[in-house]
Amino acid sequence: MGGLLAFSRVIDGLNEKFGWIADYCVLFACLISAGNATVRYLLSYSTNGLLEIQWYLFGAVVLLGAPYTLKRNEHVRVDLLYMSVSPRARLWIDTLGFTLILIPAGIYLSWLSFPFFWQSFVSDEVSQNAGGLILWPAKLLLPLGFALLTIQGVSELIKRVAALTGAIEIETDYEKPLQ
Repeated sequence: MGGLLAFSRVIDGLNEKFGWIADYCVLFACLISAGNATVRYLLSYSTNGLLEIQWYLFGAVVLLGAPYTLKRNEHVRVDLLYMSVSPRARLWIDTLGFTLILIPAGIYLSWLSFPFFWQSFVSDEVSQNAGGLILWPAKLLLPLGFALLTIQGVSELIKRVAALTGAIEIETDYEKPLQ
């Protein structure tokens, strides 16, 4: 179990770095959006490239931030059942969810989205908008994000199994989001 937990820590560290990148993508998207609006209203100038880079950055926030959110146990879940069961039952719910849903879906979505990216990459696909950007970096976010989410699911599964066997203790508390 020690080797698997070490592997889990490597995955966690990797996704923390991508989470950090996602954090900065929020900042850059806001700065570009504000700069674009300012230039558009003050100088009556804009370019599609600035608009497109914003959606690239928003995509990066979601796809690179999701694995980090899972690592921090802040993802969306069906709290109706989860909050009313014991911590051990929560570990079992997570274990089954990762095994039966998250990891298989992540593998499938990574596999499905890679050709979408690759076709764009090898053809040097460019946006059809005037002043548009190359598209493959945005499309790369799909297989990369799904792959990172999948391996974070593996990391979380390792930790849940370790907790079920008593090798480690993890926090299973979940606070319902305020609405």
